[in-house]
Amino acid sequence: MGLVVQKYGGSSVADAEGIKRVAKRIVDAKKNGHQVVVVVSAMGDTTDELIDLAEQVSPMPAGREFDMLLTAGERISMALLAMAIKNLGHEAQSFTGSQAGVITDSVHNKARIIDVTPGRIRTALDEGNIAIVAGFQGVSADSKDITTLGRGGSDTTAVALAAALDAEVCEIYTDVDGVFTADPRVVKKARKIDWISSEDMLELAASGSKVLLHRCVEYARRYNIPIHVRSSFSGLPGTWVSNENPQGDAKVEHAIISGVAHDVSEAKITVVGVPDKPGEAAAIFRAIADAEINIDMIVQNVSAASTGLTDISFTLPKTEGHKAIDALEKAKGAIGFDSLRYDDQIGKISLVGAGMKTNPGVTASFFQALSDAGVNIELISTSEIRISVVTRQDDVNEAVRAVHTAFGLDSDSDEAVVYGGTGR
Repeated sequence: MGLVVQKYGGSSVADAEGIKRVAKRIVDAKKNGHQVVVVVSAMGDTTDELIDLAEQVSPMPAGREFDMLLTAGERISMALLAMAIKNLGHEAQSFTGSQAGVITDSVHNKARIIDVTPGRIRTALDEGNIAIVAGFQGVSADSKDITTLGRGGSDTTAVALAAALDAEVCEIYTDVDGVFTADPRVVKKARKIDWISSEDMLELAASGSKVLLHRCVEYARRYNIPIHVRSSFSGLPGTWVSNENPQGDAKVEHAIISGVAHDVSEAKITVVGVPDKPGEAAAIFRAIADAEINIDMIVQNVSAASTGLTDISFTLPKTEGHKAIDALEKAKGAIGFDSLRYDDQIGKISLVGAGMKTNPGVTASFFQALSDAGVNIELISTSEIRISVVTRQDDVNEAVRAVHTAFGLDSDSDEAVVYGGTGR
């Protein structure tokens, strides 16, 4: 029996009963002969409540103090979980991210892990203890300040620890029974996937699937860490995410379509009247990059022959929208565009599947399903295993259901259950 890393989301430890239920599951793994490392999120809506509290005190809290505040949530849940495990007769030690050796860069609120040195975790395991680690947080290599990894960062903490400790598997416990072909809150007949490739899961996560964080899947793929997504509310087998199908050759019977993802957390900016000459697009996206903003889809229109001007549209997180507008306005004189348009009432629908690149009918069926549902398309982006479109936010749910049905992904029964109500 080897080492297992388990991660429990906020809905799994939302209250005292949830913490005791999770503690029993952890102890069962220990009794089965595993060394167990647990990564835990803040209880329920604690992080949101702390954010609201900070905004009441200061409309623009300093990054360092904001991180110090937010990491309190995970420290509460890790200590309570360690107490619950000890009450079941087993020894447990809790560690903050910095104590666990999670080393990050110095970017507050969205730091990236640059190293993991889990010496204290190994010592705890060697002594026969269960190690409980606060997710979502680390310590800056330069300033030694506490940092946070951004929303969903506990998933990344868990995979990073699994890689550093050479774990057999990283188990992600959430409030759904695994990875489904669509969000079970939107598509009641979404079908649970028994195994999905890391490549397909990476595209689904990047396209808005909330069950796993994109950075977590990327980290797991790079270090070849199998992820087992399960519900902490049931004993069902869940979904395996790995580079290779544990049942054999993934390519032989791999389904053409893995699933449909959607995202309503993005906004669209259109830069109007851009001179159509070399260097203009570079100047636009350099201004965005300098503001440390990540963008998603990009579309440039054909320039008007009479004016030599074009429009460039791109999508980005809504939370970064106003910062992007400010950055572009400051660069307006150097770039020479006419105006900016901002739209935060959009949604993205993505169809993902490694088999679609060898099936020419997939694209036609995708757009036909959207047309039949009366959904108008504003932007289109494709890769070898993904087709994404941007439409009106109000049309997203209907579009997801239409595409899901069109590709035969509907289950025969309503098996998709969200126990905690959030999908995480």
